[in-house]
Amino acid sequence: MIKAGIIGSTGYAGAEIARILHSHPMAEVVWYGSHSYIDERFSSIYGNFFEIVDEKCLDDNMEELSEKVDVIFTATPQGLCAGLVNEDILKKVKIIDLSADFRIKDKDVYEKWYGITHKSPQFIKEAVYGLCEINREDIKNARIVANPGCYTTCSILTAYPLVKEKLIDTGTLIVDALSGTSGAGRGAKVANLFCEVNESVKPYGVASHRHTPEIEEQLGYAAGSEVMINFTPHLIPMNRGILATEYATLIKKKDGSLPTKEEIRSAYEKYYKDEKFIRLLPDGVYPETRWVETSNYVDIGFKIDERTGRIIMMGAIDNLVKGAAGQAVQNMNILFGLEESMGLDMVPVFP
Repeated sequence: MIKAGIIGSTGYAGAEIARILHSHPMAEVVWYGSHSYIDERFSSIYGNFFEIVDEKCLDDNMEELSEKVDVIFTATPQGLCAGLVNEDILKKVKIIDLSADFRIKDKDVYEKWYGITHKSPQFIKEAVYGLCEINREDIKNARIVANPGCYTTCSILTAYPLVKEKLIDTGTLIVDALSGTSGAGRGAKVANLFCEVNESVKPYGVASHRHTPEIEEQLGYAAGSEVMINFTPHLIPMNRGILATEYATLIKKKDGSLPTKEEIRSAYEKYYKDEKFIRLLPDGVYPETRWVETSNYVDIGFKIDERTGRIIMMGAIDNLVKGAAGQAVQNMNILFGLEESMGLDMVPVFP
């Protein structure tokens, strides 16, 4: 049985890890870490755990925690994991970090976009970007897994095969993404109050959202060259889910014609045909957040616009599951040699 500790268990992503691991046949949570609720029962914070989890919340002492568990999930703000981790800890446990501390390989880029100093840059190089469907083999032997962000998971997976196969001009790539309010976290913010969000949709982080360099870096690896995109996130009045709509100019073939619908589908199937959690939708069917809610699935669809020579790619995920906790558990399964889908066979909830 894998013993797991969660630092940041009382945030939305941390609580979702706890929910998923409760039903995991090969893992158990033995440490519910929380900075704000030390000594309070976890079930008093999340009533859905009443008479299911009796444990009280502990602190974020990673040194002590590393003596008691096999894996530590850090579902915490940027900077905390990097400030706690050290070589002695990494000799004892695996760390799956849900913050951005180890996602971006260029320390200067991280510090520019996040506005903080990186406290353990010596571990950046060895950390593996935990996008399971793409970096599975590297994840298997990692000590630190940098769990991708929610917007980035959806945005990258939606475009990756077409970037990899050089079917689109990455210099024209535009990503419009919409997220439910849980993506903003559980902290009290005026902008996230019901009256501020309900009956409205708003863009934010325009040309400045900090997931931008993460998307660019990972798609750059796929392209084999630098990628620069326009990324605009939007907040919509629902609890959970992300829908990314992405636009790019198709690269014409030698005869001047556009790639066909069949060629585009073939590219997606080349990379995702055997991926349990990626569902390539039938022609004319497009992703909806309601069909992935509370699940670890990614639904992907596309449409070629012959008139403009562009392609519209669409992807949907649950931001708290595939975009955070579910992918973290998927990474744990890979790290410990378990069936990758273990504990994650949740049918999406509807309605």
